[in-house]
Amino acid sequence: MARSQRPSRVNNDHSVAEEDVESNAGSNSIKRATTSEEIVNKLPVFNPTIINPGYDDMVDLKNYTNVKFSDRLDTLRFKYLDGETPLFIKQNLLNIKRKVFVQTPLADDMLTQQGEALVPKQIYPRNKIRTTKYTPINFIPKNLFNQFQNVANGYFLFCIILGAFQIFGVASPGMNAVPLIVIVVLTAARDAFEDSRRGISDNELNNSKIHLVTGLENPNVLLDNVGPWRRFKKANSKFFRNLLFKHIVPIFKKKKNSDPEVGIKGNELSSILSQHESLGTIEDGGELYNNRLSIQTSRFLNARDKISRPIPDTITNPGYQPTGAIKFKNKAWKDIYVGDIVRVRQNEEVPADIVLLSTSLEDQNCYIETKNLDGETNLKSRQSLKAGAGLKYGNDIERIKCWIECDSPNTNLYSFKGVMHYPNYEDPNGEEHLESITIDNVLFRGSTLRNTKWAIGVVIYTGSETKIMLNSGITPTKKSKISRELNLSVYINFSLLFVLCLVSGVINGVFYNKKHISRLYYEFEPYSDKASVSGVVAFFVALILYQSLVPISLYISVEIIKTVQAYFIWSDIKMYYEKLDYPCIPKSWNISDDVGQIEYIFSDKTGTLTQNVMEFKKCSIGLNSYGQCYTEAKMGMQKRLGVDVVKEKIQMDKLIADDKSEMIGLMNNNMDFFSNGNAQTYIANMDENELTFISADYAKDVLKQGSQKALNEWFMTTLALCHTAVTEDNPENDHKKLIKAESPDENALVGVARDVGIEFRGRSRDIMYVTRYGIETPYKVLNVIPFNSTRKRMSVIVEVPKSHLPEYSNVTQEVNNEQEEEKVVVVLTKGADNVIYERLNVASDSAMLQKTALYLEQFSKEGLRTLCVAYRVVDNGYYKDWSERFHRANVSIDDDREEVIESVANMIERDFTLIGTTAIEDRLQDGVPSSIALLGEAGIKLWVLTGDKVETAINIGFSCNLLDSDMKLLVIGNNKDTAAEANVDSSSSTESHTSSNYDNDKDTVFSQIDEKLSKYLSEEFDIHLNTREDINAAVSDAKQNHSTPKGTHAVIVDGAALTAIFDDLHTDLRKKFLLLCKNCKSVLCCRVSPSQKAQVVRATKELFKVMTLAIGDGANDVAMIQAANIGVGIAGEEGRQAVMSSDYGVGQFRFLTRLVLVHGRWSYKRLAEMIPCFFYKNVVFTLTLFWYGIYVNFDGTYLLEFTLIMFYNLAFTSLPIIFLAVLDQDVSDTVSLLTPELYISGILGLEWSQFKFIFYMLDGVYQSVISFYFPYLLYYTGTFVNSQGLILIHRFWMGTMVASISVISCNIYVLLQQKRWDWLSGIIYAFSVLIIFFWIGVWSSSTYSGEFYKAAAQVYGTLTFWCVFFVGVLCNLLPRFSFDTIKRLYRPKDIDIIRERVNMGDYDGYPEGYDPTDAKDVEKYRLMHDRYLSETKPINFDSSSSSNFAATSDEAKIENGANSESTQNKVSSVPNERSAEDGTPQPGVERKPAVAQIVRHQLGSIKRKLTISKSKKNSQAHLSPLEQMRRNMISNGEYVGSRTSLSTSQVPGLTQAESLMSVHSRISNMARE
Repeated sequence: MARSQRPSRVNNDHSVAEEDVESNAGSNSIKRATTSEEIVNKLPVFNPTIINPGYDDMVDLKNYTNVKFSDRLDTLRFKYLDGETPLFIKQNLLNIKRKVFVQTPLADDMLTQQGEALVPKQIYPRNKIRTTKYTPINFIPKNLFNQFQNVANGYFLFCIILGAFQIFGVASPGMNAVPLIVIVVLTAARDAFEDSRRGISDNELNNSKIHLVTGLENPNVLLDNVGPWRRFKKANSKFFRNLLFKHIVPIFKKKKNSDPEVGIKGNELSSILSQHESLGTIEDGGELYNNRLSIQTSRFLNARDKISRPIPDTITNPGYQPTGAIKFKNKAWKDIYVGDIVRVRQNEEVPADIVLLSTSLEDQNCYIETKNLDGETNLKSRQSLKAGAGLKYGNDIERIKCWIECDSPNTNLYSFKGVMHYPNYEDPNGEEHLESITIDNVLFRGSTLRNTKWAIGVVIYTGSETKIMLNSGITPTKKSKISRELNLSVYINFSLLFVLCLVSGVINGVFYNKKHISRLYYEFEPYSDKASVSGVVAFFVALILYQSLVPISLYISVEIIKTVQAYFIWSDIKMYYEKLDYPCIPKSWNISDDVGQIEYIFSDKTGTLTQNVMEFKKCSIGLNSYGQCYTEAKMGMQKRLGVDVVKEKIQMDKLIADDKSEMIGLMNNNMDFFSNGNAQTYIANMDENELTFISADYAKDVLKQGSQKALNEWFMTTLALCHTAVTEDNPENDHKKLIKAESPDENALVGVARDVGIEFRGRSRDIMYVTRYGIETPYKVLNVIPFNSTRKRMSVIVEVPKSHLPEYSNVTQEVNNEQEEEKVVVVLTKGADNVIYERLNVASDSAMLQKTALYLEQFSKEGLRTLCVAYRVVDNGYYKDWSERFHRANVSIDDDREEVIESVANMIERDFTLIGTTAIEDRLQDGVPSSIALLGEAGIKLWVLTGDKVETAINIGFSCNLLDSDMKLLVIGNNKDTAAEANVDSSSSTESHTSSNYDNDKDTVFSQIDEKLSKYLSEEFDIHLNTREDINAAVSDAKQNHSTPKGTHAVIVDGAALTAIFDDLHTDLRKKFLLLCKNCKSVLCCRVSPSQKAQVVRATKELFKVMTLAIGDGANDVAMIQAANIGVGIAGEEGRQAVMSSDYGVGQFRFLTRLVLVHGRWSYKRLAEMIPCFFYKNVVFTLTLFWYGIYVNFDGTYLLEFTLIMFYNLAFTSLPIIFLAVLDQDVSDTVSLLTPELYISGILGLEWSQFKFIFYMLDGVYQSVISFYFPYLLYYTGTFVNSQGLILIHRFWMGTMVASISVISCNIYVLLQQKRWDWLSGIIYAFSVLIIFFWIGVWSSSTYSGEFYKAAAQVYGTLTFWCVFFVGVLCNLLPRFSFDTIKRLYRPKDIDIIRERVNMGDYDGYPEGYDPTDAKDVEKYRLMHDRYLSETKPINFDSSSSSNFAATSDEAKIENGANSESTQNKVSSVPNERSAEDGTPQPGVERKPAVAQIVRHQLGSIKRKLTISKSKKNSQAHLSPLEQMRRNMISNGEYVGSRTSLSTSQVPGLTQAESLMSVHSRISNMARE
């Protein structure tokens, strides 16, 4: 009966509504839009008569109508070639709801008849994953298919097949096939090696161990259903695995002496320990007993009797008596299926996406780390379902019964909707119980369990359907841009080859058609009597003879070159990261030239730009500010103002060191106060090097009696209480507990309180233990209102001793002596400044709010992450009433549950009293600002794609100088809080509200985003896109425009908006968005999922046809890395997943500049020169044979002796061109980094084009004419004799002259194209020039050479040869040499100018290998420069005038309100005018200003200063109180800087302080009204 009733329950009102699943705002899935009916109508339509269709039904084209041929092709690619899922299949898959049954029979509509049994209709993927491109079965066919997509390989194969027939006159067909075989085998070996590393990683992951419930029948899958294809694959995999690991690998391993018996015993003991640990996990925390005898027996003791007490209203059936057959056993990840129940242990990764049922913690929550998913290393809290409470043992699992209905698999990491259905055991006839499932109840594959001994869950998604795999993408096969364009060059050569062969065939056919000629008497027997057949044969003979026009040796050379380039990158000591012992590792060797053409770099933030290390640096408490630091953002700001930041940093470091010394001295001298004699406190044993908050003033204030002391202590107490962190013992330091918080910021806040004596020691179920100056105090936690990106705040409601509050601090001692201290309910909160200010009490002290706002403004200018800290004391009665409402809201399963919770939270989160602010530095990696600056100067655009919230990304943007205060931030968000979260004005006084109030209707969302994009484009950039034709025209123009945008605008967009922008049915919206981004200096995409990162990269690459590079360090960056032309992985704190999937692995972000600007540019320029040179030399050689064929009727006669033909590419001309592509450097690595503008030529593609290819080909045609006709005309006009009087009239004798001229001309020609000449190049070219003479002399001296015997002695012994040789070589090279020389003199390129400056010694002052991003190199250069200045002692030519000139320029900018930015595509010919990274001028020829110019600037400066002074006096009377306070703080040294901050108000132009006060004033006025 239950089974027959199940379908009705599935479709009743309690099921997850279809519209709820589709209304997922954060989902990255494809949804239908009613505004795109025209597109939708063209798609195939699914058969609506199929009831409850499954996955197989959705991907079967038989179930669709209106299927076109292109749809069939897309489906075939999707099924068999790892292609993308077709759009119509994507749409229909969204309609399938996932239903998972646990010990409950499947519904009838989910079963199908298979023989006599009913089996599940739905087939779920296995949990075994594969990220490799190949398998042992498909490697050979798939690899060959990929290789022979190269048209040249197919051509070579065709020529080899022709050569196998004797009629075409190939002497050795087998030898003819060797080059192609070598290429294919070497390429396949390289691909296999690259892919094997991925396979090893997959194998380790698939065989990882997990506790899996065994003995439980799983109705969702048919475990015995192993088809013949899978059995065949398993057999092959087993064979190859045994072959590799049992026979091949042991050969290369050292044999170890081992006792087999010991190994067996060790395995048995390991098994026993593992099984005992699984029991001990529950009983005693996993600690093993010391008594070894108990280990072997404890796993059997009472194992069947362990059972938990059933909890009412849960999925546990209290009336069922378990049999003890169900147990937890160690199984491999690949053995997990949908519907299985797993137990994840502490520090283990979650093997599949699971719904959390129970945990080891009392409050039934757990902590996870999701760095593999979203790149965040902070801990997140997840709550188990209330229905799963009490589950611990296998016997408990046997008693449960439930089923889950949830979303279909999708890529969204930030949302999940589902419902758990389970029986009502108290009333079997009543309705079943329901519990909603949200993202907080789900653990995704790849997340790691922390601070929780175990967690039990039911599997809902496995393998390729898990979130991490859906976001990872398919491992692509990458091919460089030059290699792709090379196919066109090959087609051009094919055309030329076809013409040559056609001419040869026609002329030979005509020749064979002639009668009464000598051929009839001398030819023994032709292959055919028909002239047409002879012409066809001649065509193919010519095809073999001229086949070097498409040189197979080119591909061998390219493979060799790229391998050597990869070795040079790997061995570059300047990219070696000593901390991790990690060099730059090239993983894809065939795309190094693409690194020199990158126009867009897409970077992750956390762990890529930053170290993900938060350090508490400053704070404001009351009216006082504390802390000292010198941040990267402040350094960048001062550098733009012309300040010598290195000197400034030295001064600040000394100031900070002195302040730190004073602070530590005060704390040590007053340790009785800070630790109360408790030697176990952290502060009594603190490591001075770990102190990040440096403020002697703070220590002085807490040592004084007064209101500030009480306020400081209450501020730090609030930081120690207002969080959700947990602690665990530190094995390295007994006095310092490890803090495990949900965010690095929270960790820093709790840590700074500990550093000053107020230490959070840990928590139990509802008690937090805090040690205040050595005295432990328990605080009862009543409620926690967590942080999220919408609320931008978190609150903790606690019971606090009344004396701890600053307003009652004076009665502390009296109360403590008389009775137990009274406690009050206090709401502690911390959050974004604008959110807290609008919730402050209207009666708050105005002076404190104003000063705090100014402190916040100052902290923001320094790039620090700020939060406001506040509190509120509430009445006990009010709290009890509120608590009941809050509980009802949390247990609700209504659709508006989240809105109700937020509404109730707002009731208590108001009327706060502000305590102060915090300022945390998110430490950038070393050299990040310098690296970004260099990349920007090189014409590369950097976009940041991060999963972090908008505010965090903006702070980092300022820290690394991606954002500037003069920029206008254009915000695109799919929720009303995006602009507020960004702390910016969207664009106008009303836009951030009107444009961001999106409702749930998808068409409205699309139209509103479209309206905003159109408005930005038209108003800010004068780009009007009214029709689709306008959009396409703008995209076409954008493809041609590679200039760097002006630094006036930046785009900030969130993941929710990107979901709408990248909808497949709204391509115009995507184009508008990318056009807006292209016109902005910086782009920050926040709260994006891994798949959205890949979408942004892929769309930019495909729309603008540009080269892209993606860099990241976590598994969440894998999809982005694979989507880009070049993927770079950073080996950092988040593991090596990104590195494993990347093309290049580096240790730090700053190494990217050297990889791109040095090695990438070198590789591109080398290959761009090598390829046309290769074709050129082959044209020279091949056409000489063609010219000779004219005079022999193209009968296939060889002009050259066969060995000269064979060794032309192999020995005579191979080395120069290979070494050109391996060793050539137009400028050194130091100059490449000091003049990054040289890289622009790669972006513009100036070094390689089809025009350049044709130019070299034409040059080759010209030189082939000279090389052939000079010797030919010599013979034509007469003969010449050797020293013995013999006539030299043999064709091989003439061929020797032709070959000598051709080879020497080609080698010298390549030498002229090489920019760097050194002794090694001289040896190589000398060898290549002499080798042809050596070979002809040696080979012709042997009788084995046949007709060629004594050719060298006879030809080289005549003066005529040497005259023809030298004149021929000179005539070959003179035109190109003259052209290049004239061009360098009258139309020089950037590189020509820089090379000239290098020769003049302008860069001699830099040490060899100088890297501006390396602090050590910068300091070394500074010392050398100071020494240089001290030795030369140059005249100080009115330095004050220079500073006045700089000041005048800045004042003019302020006065005119304009940001004048000059952009140059050409590199300045005087590098001295640029400044080094440390702010000091570069050594060289010093440019001094003229006297008249200096006087003019001085007078202009005086005039401006007088005007500004007069203006200031006139406006002094109109200053607001806030502005007056700002000026007072500036005069007192409390406020430093003049940079305008971001605006949070609705009135453009106001700074942050005015904005915050405006928010508070508005709320206060509303309260009074």
